[in-house]
Amino acid sequence: MLSLRLAANSRLRLASAVLLGLLQRLPALRVVAGAAEAVFESPIASVLKVVGTSLAALGAVDSMAGATSYVLSTGSPGHPSPYTVTEGSQIEAVAFTLMWDPPNDDAPESWSIAGTIPPGLKFGTASAGFLTAPGEVDTAYPFLEGVPNAAGTYTMTLTAWEYTGAGTAANNPSSSNFTYTVVVASGTSTPTPTPTPTPTPTPTPTPTSSGSGAGFPEFTTQPFSVNVAGGTVALVAVASNSPKYQWLQNGSPIAGGQNSTLYLTNAAAGYYACVATNAYGQTTSDVASVTVHPTQDPGRLINISCRATVGTGASELIAGFVVGGAGTTGQQPLLVRASGPALNNFDVAGYLPDPVLTLNSATAVVATNAGWGGAPAIVKAAAQVGAFAWTSPTSADSALVETLPEGAYTAQIAGQSGDTGVALAEVYDDTPAGTYTPAKPRIVNISARVDVGTSSDILIAGFVIGGTTAKTVLVRASGPALAAFGVTGTLPDPQLQLYSGTTLLEGNFGWGGSPEISTAATTVGAFAWTVPTSEDSAVVVTLPPGSYTAQVAGDSGDSGVALVEVYEVP
Repeated sequence: MLSLRLAANSRLRLASAVLLGLLQRLPALRVVAGAAEAVFESPIASVLKVVGTSLAALGAVDSMAGATSYVLSTGSPGHPSPYTVTEGSQIEAVAFTLMWDPPNDDAPESWSIAGTIPPGLKFGTASAGFLTAPGEVDTAYPFLEGVPNAAGTYTMTLTAWEYTGAGTAANNPSSSNFTYTVVVASGTSTPTPTPTPTPTPTPTPTPTSSGSGAGFPEFTTQPFSVNVAGGTVALVAVASNSPKYQWLQNGSPIAGGQNSTLYLTNAAAGYYACVATNAYGQTTSDVASVTVHPTQDPGRLINISCRATVGTGASELIAGFVVGGAGTTGQQPLLVRASGPALNNFDVAGYLPDPVLTLNSATAVVATNAGWGGAPAIVKAAAQVGAFAWTSPTSADSALVETLPEGAYTAQIAGQSGDTGVALAEVYDDTPAGTYTPAKPRIVNISARVDVGTSSDILIAGFVIGGTTAKTVLVRASGPALAAFGVTGTLPDPQLQLYSGTTLLEGNFGWGGSPEISTAATTVGAFAWTVPTSEDSAVVVTLPPGSYTAQVAGDSGDSGVALVEVYEVP
């Protein structure tokens, strides 16, 4: 029996019938990301238009500019001004941070630098690019590093803002001057550098005589900065060429931080970097800052959407989710929709003309609907969560607005007359804006069982993180592990890739017995993977608010049954 953690001192255990329903009844279920809140542009319309033609576009969502104002930080943990360094000394990954108002809002998306960068230094990140002269870098947390090679006094003006799109004005710019004095090593001036938080060791190659072609470690996945409310933080840095890893916090090695994922059970603010080392030398990852801002509006799962061809019997569409959370009490308002005829507006052929929506708890039917009838409560909830509008009150599309206690639920869709066709299932957190608190229940887990195909028929599991801070999630793709539940025809080699829009954030093929994955799975109550060498795949990572897709495909281009799960990690 699977279990899912819902409170600090108790667990809600899924009834075996519900579990087997997810494992055995779901056919070719494809999950695509939906809209989060009114401030997000709903991606459903574009998703429905591009299904089968552009996998990378699924889940993309554009944030509208808000009313944040930024103030550059000139003190700890930022970079002080003026700053004096010695010519020829290593300036190692000095990160620039800022404060923003209101607190806990999004970090800036772009920085520019004017004036003069001290010769030998560079400003930016490895992923966004570096500047050695005035210009712009599109990144949230840039840093300055290098070896100053010319004595003198240099003044730089840094400006941070929200990027609102090409051809539009910068939103809420904030700027500040930073002065550097570079002194010669033999001079009388006494350098007074601030201790650097995240050193970037200079690679020291040790080439072998064989010239076999194995070079320095190269980071294929970089850690990124996050603002969290507390709890677990997982930073990921993956390098090629068989490296050993060592994570650093504020320049110092972290005990036990020798894996590609740094798993911190209690978030600690600071600057983090990972050093990858092999026989040829070492390379340091981007610097990631972790800031901790407790808030009443923390990051959390707020939406899932599922599109599939609905059949009959065992081939009905079922999406599973769990409501709960550690230390929560009360009930959660949700909007659950089953679109059939409404898909015609998006040129979806073969839609299900009469979807019947049934919401089940672990033990009983909660509610059912066959034709929404233009209900005002449904219209209001859809507008509040940013769902695409249903324009015909007399359509046979179905929906429910329910307030649910903690528990496991399934949204089941079937044709009213026993017919078949394409339908879209959506589950939204309908908590009114500005009213959520950490004591209220939330969506803590989503899961779906899918017949994974190839090309446009791979599995795409979409989810949205709302709130104002980042959230740690465990995403798993089970194939071989399903054999323990009697599932046949499983996908033998599920490869998992996590995307933000079209950007690949992280990938995994074969979890390798990762202690970080095991710890996260135990924490959330996921069923155990008992074979470290299995080709089941998983990632645990801390993600900022936004829309994400987990894509699952056979590593060798094969097909089979897989189970995708997304858990919040407290």
